[in-house]
Formats: sequence, structure tokens, C-alpha cells
Amino acid sequence: QVQLVESGGGLVQPGGSLRLSCAASGSIFSINAMGWYRQAPGKERELVAAITSGGSTTYANSVKDRFIISRDNAKNTVYLQMNSLKPEDTAVYYCNAETRTSVWTQNNYWGQGTQVTVSS
Repeated sequence: QVQLVESGGGLVQPGGSLRLSCAASGSIFSINAMGWYRQAPGKERELVAAITSGGSTTYANSVKDRFIISRDNAKNTVYLQMNSLKPEDTAVYYCNAETRTSVWTQNNYWGQGTQVTVSS
């Protein structure tokens, strides 16, 4: 089994910054892509940003130039630096990891989610 534990969410004023972290642990053989998704009330879950094991990244248009995703492969940890936050960034943020538990087995794992609220 693989567990993803997120941290770093909270309440911040518009224009502020937050840094989310997500650490993977358990029966990990290797991790391919890691990413952050978010879900606002009444909306579908959407991709925010993702990063491959080699460091290639992709971002949703709505967060480009404001958010930065990074990872520490030695620690099986992915980060999301969120700057210039807007009220529309308010959502539950979920970590995702494409994880191999053996050479033959790969699954998608999710964290429990962390609330980010942007409000004055």
C-alpha cells in the first residue's frame, strides 16, 4: 500500500502565498508523474499542475505564472508553491502519484485533500 500525506493548506488573503507539500510512503518501487488537483464546491476535480520524474511540468492555464510545482525524488515528495492567490483558487487540493509497487504493478494514489481558502 501507498499513502500520500498532504500539508500546507489554510486561509490566506488575496495576493498571498501558500506552499503545499505531499509525501508518499509505503511499498514504493518507483513514482512516475506526481500532480496536484483541486475541487471547488459544485465543480469537477481539475488538474492544477503535474511533474514527471524527470522534471517536466504542465500547468492549468488559470495558474500559469503564479504556481510552481517541484519534487524531491529522494524524499518521494511533491510541492506546490502558490503565489498571487485569488479567491477563485479556493478549493480542496489533492495530491496524486502514479506509483509502481513492483516492476509489474502501477496504480494511481490520492491524498486525503487539504483545504485552501483565499478570502479577505
